[in-house]
Amino acid sequence: MIDLPSLVQLPPGLVAITGAEGSGKTHYLRHLGAGGAQGLDLALPGQDGQTPQAIWDALQHRSPQWDAALHQQLVESLLLQPHLGKQLYMLSAGSRRKVALAGLLACGAVVTCLDQPYAALDGASIRVVNDYLARGADHPTRTWVVADYEAHPQLPWRQVVLLDGSR
Repeated sequence: MIDLPSLVQLPPGLVAITGAEGSGKTHYLRHLGAGGAQGLDLALPGQDGQTPQAIWDALQHRSPQWDAALHQQLVESLLLQPHLGKQLYMLSAGSRRKVALAGLLACGAVVTCLDQPYAALDGASIRVVNDYLARGADHPTRTWVVADYEAHPQLPWRQVVLLDGSR
């Protein structure tokens, strides 16, 4: 098992936090978030009455490096235009997650945490997310921490951390 202090020294690029259900992946992402990393529960719980734009506005407000052009590109690539005027309760689980992902990927944070980003996504959306992450793999100062059961095999990970769930 890797200890928490070693996770705080994250390299730039892509970092995978992997492990079985209950191994502590989400716990570690929350710890990173408390330390200033940008994260968002991709299911957007408690936000049913919000629109995608309201979610993005709130995220943009706390993201000084927000990339508006990238955000627009992600909205188009993830096919979110038909949902812009809808409240989140009207969206499928996959569309809700795409709303959160479009915001997080455009936020410009030094460390961005993504908890199971592929859950409920269709193949085309997974390719969009992977294309974005692959482009950021060699970034000299930004880190994307992706927690999932396994590291996606098509991405060039800088570090893969396997959690075994023991404490």
